[in-house]
Amino acid sequence: MKMSRSRVLFAALALGLAATPFSGADTYPRQAGLDIVHYAFHLTLSDRTDEIQGETAVLIRVVQDGLAMLTLDLTQPKPAAPDRGMIVSAVSEAGRKARFEHVADRLVIHLDPVGRAGEKREIVVSYRGVPITGLLIAPNKHGERTFFSDNWPIKARQWLPTLDHPSDKATTDMFVNAPAHYQVVSNGVLVEETDLVGERRLTHWRNSVPIATWLNVVGVARFAVDHRAPWRGLPLDTWVYPQDRENGFAVFADPTAAVLDFLSDQVGPYSFERLGNVQANGVRGGMESATSIFYGDDSVNDPRSKRWRNVIIHETAHQWFGNAVTENDWDHVWLSEGFATYFTHLFIEHAYGRDEFLAGLRADRDAIREFDLKNPGYRIIHDNLSDMTQVLSSAGTYKKGAWTLHMLRGLIGDHAFRTGVRAYYQRFRDRNATTADFRLAMEEASGMELGWFFDQWLTRGGYLKLRVGWTYDAATKTVRLEVEQLQAGAPLRMPIEVSFEVDGETPPRTANIEVRNRRDSLSRPLDKAPKSLTLDPRTVVLMDGEVVRPIAR
Repeated sequence: MKMSRSRVLFAALALGLAATPFSGADTYPRQAGLDIVHYAFHLTLSDRTDEIQGETAVLIRVVQDGLAMLTLDLTQPKPAAPDRGMIVSAVSEAGRKARFEHVADRLVIHLDPVGRAGEKREIVVSYRGVPITGLLIAPNKHGERTFFSDNWPIKARQWLPTLDHPSDKATTDMFVNAPAHYQVVSNGVLVEETDLVGERRLTHWRNSVPIATWLNVVGVARFAVDHRAPWRGLPLDTWVYPQDRENGFAVFADPTAAVLDFLSDQVGPYSFERLGNVQANGVRGGMESATSIFYGDDSVNDPRSKRWRNVIIHETAHQWFGNAVTENDWDHVWLSEGFATYFTHLFIEHAYGRDEFLAGLRADRDAIREFDLKNPGYRIIHDNLSDMTQVLSSAGTYKKGAWTLHMLRGLIGDHAFRTGVRAYYQRFRDRNATTADFRLAMEEASGMELGWFFDQWLTRGGYLKLRVGWTYDAATKTVRLEVEQLQAGAPLRMPIEVSFEVDGETPPRTANIEVRNRRDSLSRPLDKAPKSLTLDPRTVVLMDGEVVRPIAR
């Protein structure tokens, strides 16, 4: 059977892109031989229609001789919805038309002449269309027309021609030509606002730090803008609808600067040129878009809301984890969400006290328990994920990812944990990283081999469930422990602190044990008979522990 030209092209493309050094890392067909350095996005928006007109200049660096094509993601109209999707009208290089095919939502651009290692080439794509998703054009809660992007995780391709994958980070310019009654917010710093004829305005934002595709953002609406006191010389601003000005400015006044201080001191320098908080239509919680964080319409309702306070902390933490250091592929998305969740807890401990810190960890533990009942095999690190609707789980990726970091901190100690995190951030700032990269940094900081720890908590489901029986031998002055692991699957290895309540003594005595097997018989010296025994008194291990005397055998 003969294949159509387009099907032949797509089959060859899939084979060519799959056969790269990244093969097997995930299901995205990465293209060897090039690095995208910069995007310049030019958008024209209208109130008469939802169609956008776009022109994107893509600057690539050729890293391998013989580069014959550049492939970008860009969603086309479909038979079921022919009036939505992007239509490419022209592709050019250095003012000359370039040959291209738009097949199966991938724009294949032929390079003539072929690329040579070390050179830079700029390709310009002209297109138009009504976005299916990715750029929401709709009234906000006040009934006013707005334009807000939501590229997570792979929706930038719905309205921008890009390499829509976290592995290739690039700097950006965003030029938006829109009716003059709108204001425009995007990544980086504001470069230009120029009023044009016909009651239109050109707005230009520039982001000079490489970011992953999903972190590019644009918001177009009527805004009230609060330019706050700079933080360490960098601009801080808040963008909310004028109707929400008073509450909105109050919501974002605190704790943004305090979080920036904490993370800069604990992790490393803030990587970007500015930080803005933006009320955005279509966002349910928060979206960590680089330098301009988007929050849902309802984020401004109550300036005293702890929920939204914690969302602000979480999304700000993403500027370090996810934005500056970005996962190399979607299998390692916990390097964004687990880290942002745990550093939210750490800031809460720093700013609001240990009791609130522990309350947050315990609430997360309860959510993990409930999730595990329904999803006992859920892995934090995905395995070649193909369904992007499954990329995140609140209890798994966020909360269990955070608990994994908490246990790691307990295992190697506060100093080694902080040293390792700082080294990891310094090494991969403005770059991409994998879990193996993070593990290596923590092993170097702690001097410990941690493969067993990362494997059991990140590539297996479940958590530790123990039943512990104990007796006291007065003759030998020894507490004997019989420990049984009850969770399904292979036994887990984990050190656990145990406290013994002894009459007349405060605080309780403590000792450390390590479980490894389905059943462990352990003993610890104690010169007095304890009244009771408590497992993990400082809440360090993700576990359920039942204490019995004696254990049922």
